Amino acid sequence: MFDDSIRIFKCLSDKSRLRIVNNLLKEPMYVELLSERLDLAASTVSFHLKKLEAIGLVSAEKEQYYIVYTLNKDILNTRLLDLVKAKDDEEEDQEIRQEEYTENIIKNFFEYGKLKSIPVQRKKRLVVLNEIIKAFEYNKDYTEKEVNSLISEYHHDFCTLRRELVVENLISRNKGIYIRTQEGK
Repeated sequence: MFDDSIRIFKCLSDKSRLRIVNNLLKEPMYVELLSERLDLAASTVSFHLKKLEAIGLVSAEKEQYYIVYTLNKDILNTRLLDLVKAKDDEEEDQEIRQEEYTENIIKNFFEYGKLKSIPVQRKKRLVVLNEIIKAFEYNKDYTEKEVNSLISEYHHDFCTLRRELVVENLISRNKGIYIRTQEGK
């Protein structure tokens, strides 16, 4: 999910934290040393280090009397593309939402296999057209009469639907012959 990426970006959007990260790039350090180098209060440095530690960018290890902070360079070496790219589970969620949307459109616009009305909204009309195009075989030649006959099984306004199928590139028309242009869907 994007949550980890958002947390990283939010955390690194602070100037003091970026200065701390830059210092930790050179070597592991403890709070007092960072405080002195950055001219910040030790409590401020500790606050920012806790934020960096919470996202896994910094790790803390006790050495004698001090807690030494080390930078996790793996996170910094992560490509920006990997941080902003949707993860598989988000893509899967989007696909599920799209399937549910498609099912709702089909349920709302079709009754007993017949199209009740042609949707005005293009997105909904595309769902309907993709449902109608399933009646056509891929790469098979159809005459206009055959196309009209297949479409009229769904709705009486076969002229509008035929034109929309052509406009949306679901079927192509050449010299009165129609061919389904896309396989599957």
